[in-house]
Amino acid sequence: MVVRCRSACYLYCMHTCTYAWLLLVCRNKMILSLSLFALLLVNGTGFQHTVDRRKSFSHPTTPTTPLNVIVGDEEHILDKTQRILQDAPAFDERFDSIVRSVFPSSITNSDLEYRVVSALAERGFTTSNTLLCSSLCSDELATRLADDFAKIYGRNFNLGGLAGFPFAGNIGFQTMSGHIPDSGFCLLIYGPHVGLTRDGVVGKVEREGVSLDDICCRSAIEASNFVMGASTGVAANAFTDLQQGAVQNLVAPLVDRLKESEHPMLELPYGIYDIQKELVEGIVNQGIGDVKGGIALLGGVQINTGPDTLDYFHPLRFDLINNRGELVENMLPTLP
Repeated sequence: MVVRCRSACYLYCMHTCTYAWLLLVCRNKMILSLSLFALLLVNGTGFQHTVDRRKSFSHPTTPTTPLNVIVGDEEHILDKTQRILQDAPAFDERFDSIVRSVFPSSITNSDLEYRVVSALAERGFTTSNTLLCSSLCSDELATRLADDFAKIYGRNFNLGGLAGFPFAGNIGFQTMSGHIPDSGFCLLIYGPHVGLTRDGVVGKVEREGVSLDDICCRSAIEASNFVMGASTGVAANAFTDLQQGAVQNLVAPLVDRLKESEHPMLELPYGIYDIQKELVEGIVNQGIGDVKGGIALLGGVQINTGPDTLDYFHPLRFDLINNRGELVENMLPTLP
């Protein structure tokens, strides 16, 4: 814009000075008329050149909607997914055996993403007709999964908050539904997350630039410590801790389940998933009429790991539901 303005000003000044020079020098009317006619031709050519340059600057390369749902993406969705997954950490066979010893039904996030995109592509989900929505924890490790899917489908509409609970609620889902492309679909990913160190410690994780292992998910663990009587928790009605106060109340029914478990830290994310599944179903059932083409629900437990290893996901649900709330297909078998 600055270049165009300067060019326009330059042309205007040049033409103005030329007009003045012609009036002073050219006494003969015929010469003056011919000179002015020639100058107008030059001026018209310069104006047309400016317009053409403006068109070239404003030509869009990849059209998107306001939520960055990709319009007219010509790259095949599976080719695009493979290209994006090349940036993931290398597969570590030793660490994979550790993960599967603790979470035997889990798969890497890379495998999950490719299989989900492949299954949905066969059912009409594309980059131009699909809106991504997620209810994952606010932790930057948890949101990596949504970030990966957003690179494929476009920007993510976030329903989630601490521990992955869908704090945006009914109004959030209703708002999201209005952003789905006409006759298009929604992919909703939800679930809690849990950390796993390289040595197989559940509930902790290595973070880049942090020397000590950090607890993960902190919100869920702090809430469980509160309901188990191991901490004082947060004030339930404190504005600065509204979400954590809600997490404490939501986790409270799990107290007996956690006390009876031989591995309460491992049991915690699965207990939270069961609660979140019920909440998500209630929200979806209330707003399903606005979902247009239908919705795919991908739910499970996310296993976050250190910066040099792949994250994992234990898929517990992968359903295709139409806009009448009817189950069209259980797609979980596509994620072995």
